[in-house]
Amino acid sequence: MSQALTKPITFDEFIEWYPEDSQVRYELHNGVILEMAKPRGKHSRVTGFTINHLNIAIRNLNKEDIWFIPRESIVKTLAGKSGYEPDIIVLDEENLVSETRWESESIIEQADSVRLIVEVVSTNWRDDYSKKSADYEEMGIKEYWIVDYEAFGGKRFIGDPKQPTISVYQLIDGEYQITQFRNNDQILSPIFPTFNLTANHIFNARL
Repeated sequence: MSQALTKPITFDEFIEWYPEDSQVRYELHNGVILEMAKPRGKHSRVTGFTINHLNIAIRNLNKEDIWFIPRESIVKTLAGKSGYEPDIIVLDEENLVSETRWESESIIEQADSVRLIVEVVSTNWRDDYSKKSADYEEMGIKEYWIVDYEAFGGKRFIGDPKQPTISVYQLIDGEYQITQFRNNDQILSPIFPTFNLTANHIFNARL
């Protein structure tokens, strides 16, 4: 991940600056625009596999008319100093009517519009485990997954010895409670009880 601009800017300035039809992804982190590494290879395979199976889970819940995974979106944090483009986000169509910037700018500002956010970890793992988890918790995002298929994360997050881990953050009484899944553990998701895969099913998608 490389820095694109260093002068602190507002979220609206970031959106105005964002190049149309850009082939590069950018995020705003505390007023600084960052160029995000383009997903490739293993990261893309893991992300695509997870999207496919989340769509199956959505159909199994009979929610396919109201829950969907957009190609892109930007989540504005509560403080308004950051804007993130998740690897995967599941949105609730019924709540998008209150998102005044969705139709024109693909911006999400309200937690009720989000069923799930998934970040697939790469070398910027500190952002996923620290900044984004704190901001999503503050916003009130009900469920957040971190898919760490190569055990990039620090030992304080995924244990010692490090091993591939899926962390499911569930919002309970305003705070995230974390459950972790490894190897042949079946992933348990409060939002997606029909997501019948083990951690290894997702990790093996990278091979």
